[in-house]
Amino acid sequence: MAVSVRPERFTMVHFDADEIRDLVERLVADVGLPADAAVIVEVDETTPLGRSVLASVDPVVLQLESGALEDPKRPRQLDPVGAADVLGRLLLAARDRRDPAFGDPPPDEELPLPHSVAWQVYCVGRLSRLGYRTQPARRRYQFRNRHGFTDAADAVFDELWTAEGLTWADLTAASDRARAALPA
Repeated sequence: MAVSVRPERFTMVHFDADEIRDLVERLVADVGLPADAAVIVEVDETTPLGRSVLASVDPVVLQLESGALEDPKRPRQLDPVGAADVLGRLLLAARDRRDPAFGDPPPDEELPLPHSVAWQVYCVGRLSRLGYRTQPARRRYQFRNRHGFTDAADAVFDELWTAEGLTWADLTAASDRARAALPA
């Protein structure tokens, strides 16, 4: 596999491109992307914000603001655990988008927010089962904010968090089912 990190040398944050590359290589293997998949990680170190985007699936291009990889308790330092959460979620979404059996979700900028959040829950749940440390309570709260603070939303969250082999149609149906339980 060919993983490249841009920039190769960081000047504004104390990140090591080799450490990021090693983490991404391990994640690529663990999430099941093809061994020959080209992955480009582009980090904008000029902003401490935390935006992270899957910009392309062939090659896989991950665009991140440095805050997405930063340790919240140690500014400008890489947080390997948090980075694995962000990068792993994006790589699982890339794997889903590359799999014809998953279906054909719209581009990220056209995804309804509840569907996007449901997909993130599905991705991070799988990442958790691969042994990576995640924040299920944070994801549940995010899910509730888009699907309601209801027992039905919690049941759908649990379903998505533990699921394997879902399709885009499965994800949107689950998200829509949770939202349908909202009080009028």
